[in-house]
Order: sequence, then C-alpha cells, then structure tokens
Amino acid sequence: MNNLINSKDNFNKSNNDDFIEFEIKKVSNEVVMIHFILKRELEPEDLKKISPPDPIKNNFSDKTIILSGRGPIWLYGFLIHYYHPVKAISIFDPRYNAAIIIESHFKKYKIGDIIKTNLKGEDK
Repeated sequence: MNNLINSKDNFNKSNNDDFIEFEIKKVSNEVVMIHFILKRELEPEDLKKISPPDPIKNNFSDKTIILSGRGPIWLYGFLIHYYHPVKAISIFDPRYNAAIIIESHFKKYKIGDIIKTNLKGEDK
C-alpha cells in the first residue's frame, strides 16, 4: 500500500524545486508525516521561497503531523511555525523510530508524548 496521500504535484512546490522536496505520507487516520529532502545546502534567504504543503489544501489540517528530514534547526523552526494550526506537531527521532510531540492543541497528546511509527527512519 502506498502511504503517499497526495501527489507531490498537488501543492505549490515551484519555488522549492531547486533546493527542497516535500512528501506527505499517511501514518494513520489521525497522523501524517511531512518529510523533506534537501537537494542542496540551504541558505537562510531560502526560507523566503519555501512553500511547504498547505494543510488545508492537502486535507491534513485536522491531523497530527510528524516533521521528518535532515535540515538546519532554523528550517524546523520555520516549519513548526507554519504548521501551528494543525492538531499537534511532532518531530521524527530515528533513535526511537518514533515522533516526539512538541506542540499540541489536542487533548490526546501532550508535549513529550511519543507516537510510535512503523516507518523505518526517513532520514537516509
């Protein structure tokens, strides 16, 4: 079963093509993973051009998200701020093969909770 819930073409990535690629993967009915792959080393001014997958247009605004990918801490800060409206945000940690909740508007999850995944570390 393909866990990709939306084609990569379903969101605006035209500004991203030369330096970052995003994938949206369904983990469960309540959780999606936003995985990014950097195509080159990012510069801080690249933040002005990044267009992450829109949670409303891609139908995951009512879900908990897992952010995954190798990138600078300031990119994670940008993505956490961008996805603030979703139910909860977590960060994938390959040491645990799980995601750690870092922000939540959802009673089911508290900061520090762990979401176990069946995914084999997205960071390659």
